[in-house]
Amino acid sequence: MKLITLPLFALALALVAAAAQTPPPPLSNPLPPPPLTSTLPPSITPTPTPLPRPLPPPPIKNTGSAAYEPTQLAFDDTDLVDLIKILARQADLNVLFDPKVSGGIAIASTNNPDGRASSSPYRVPAFRMNDVTPDQAMEAILANYNLQLVRDPRTRIARVTIRDEKQPDPLVTKILQLKYSNPTNIMAAIAPLLGTRSKAAPDQRTSQLVVSATDKEWESITSIVNSLDSATKQVLIEARIMETSRKPTSVRGIDWSGTLHGQNFGYGNGVTTGTTTRNSPGATTTTTLPGGRTVTSTAGSSESSVLNTVTGGAVPGISANTAMGFMPAVAFLNADGVKGVLSFLNQDSDTEVVATPRSVTLDNQMAKLSVTRAFPIFKITPGTSQTPAGSEITYTNLGTILEVTPRISPNGMISLKVIPEVSSVDGQDSQTVNGQLNQANIYAVRRIETQVTIPSGHTLVMGGLIRDDNAKSYSKVPLLGDIPFLGAAFRHESKTRTKSNLLIFITPTIVAEHDFQATPSSFLKTQMVERNEKIDSTWDSAKPKQWYNKSSSN
Repeated sequence: MKLITLPLFALALALVAAAAQTPPPPLSNPLPPPPLTSTLPPSITPTPTPLPRPLPPPPIKNTGSAAYEPTQLAFDDTDLVDLIKILARQADLNVLFDPKVSGGIAIASTNNPDGRASSSPYRVPAFRMNDVTPDQAMEAILANYNLQLVRDPRTRIARVTIRDEKQPDPLVTKILQLKYSNPTNIMAAIAPLLGTRSKAAPDQRTSQLVVSATDKEWESITSIVNSLDSATKQVLIEARIMETSRKPTSVRGIDWSGTLHGQNFGYGNGVTTGTTTRNSPGATTTTTLPGGRTVTSTAGSSESSVLNTVTGGAVPGISANTAMGFMPAVAFLNADGVKGVLSFLNQDSDTEVVATPRSVTLDNQMAKLSVTRAFPIFKITPGTSQTPAGSEITYTNLGTILEVTPRISPNGMISLKVIPEVSSVDGQDSQTVNGQLNQANIYAVRRIETQVTIPSGHTLVMGGLIRDDNAKSYSKVPLLGDIPFLGAAFRHESKTRTKSNLLIFITPTIVAEHDFQATPSSFLKTQMVERNEKIDSTWDSAKPKQWYNKSSSN
């Protein structure tokens, strides 16, 4: 009996479960859906859409600079009005729709016989845009559907309305604040982009540019200004100028020029006659004073001597003592003495001049590095019978001058225009003009002008400015100086060689923005600290000793 009861209980549970899963019977009179109501003005009749309008995806609101940054936009099948609202929110724009397009978009249809635009809700098919701003995407979509965005310069509200082909595009006035560029240069760059109605005016004081242009023109203007108004790169110029010079000198032999050059020979003292005259008393002089008075004065005694010498006539430099007779035994040589200089000397001098100037310059701007001295130049104006002579002093810089003009290429290369110049005083030149001796300095100038392209941080080596001067001088006693072996005692020779070489090393380096670090300074807020000067001892100082303290005496 118990075995029969359990299967019957399980069958009852299965029937109850099947009855619970059976759906209820449908209603006999279902309620119809509510009719659609239109919110458009009476002038426009919308065409009903059989499919319900899906809700658009929630937009991403961009504020600040994010509204102007290029991004990626992707939309599926979306209503045009909703799409414009989404893009306006992403572009941070306040948008109002014209009543003609608030509930339906007027689209010019070629199917109408009269060519008029028909109003109907329009859905934008799925699309994707890359690297565009929301503002640019909205302008493109509005232009594609014969709409336009009219901005009010007095407020931040833009109005979406139907485009009128006969009406010109409205002008939008903006003030561009430039950071690095000159407003006049930027205005010249954007001038070809402006139409006949658009205008631009620079303000040099504030580095601003006022531009009135259409929305289409503003896209090109903004792109050009953002590209040109950038920080000018800078280049660090490191130069090393090295000049080495060597001056070996060699002197050999005996110099007889002090003995045999320009000497005179004479015999006797050269006196032929001599007379002496003595007057005592002197001459008498009578002078008549004003008023008729006469004064008579007598000068003192006077004495005069006259010596007559024989100049030689046919034999210059020879004279005879006629008083004592012609006696060759008393002849003498009036030279200063026999002088001979024995030289056997080698001399060598080395000189090295090194200059390491450094400078930072802007791109395409010349940097001038100079290590010079100012030498005076005298300009003398000869005088006349009525005007005195005058002089004027001007100065010229002599030394090492290096001019470098860098130009940065987009690939990191640097084009350099290099002009090195090394100048010095090489001597003096004398010229006689109108019987007057004039002297002027002779300047030696070595200069190179070249253009090269090197990578940033590499070194350019410039050389070849070599100067080699050889000077040789010889002197000898005729005939005696030509005797083999013994002639060396009657010869003298000197050799001098001056050799200099100039090397220039230039290293240009592009200065990056992170190379400049802002360092806070509190210089103006810091109180100056008095320095404790060391007091000299009484022995080293000339000041009187202070035996008491000034502060204690007060």
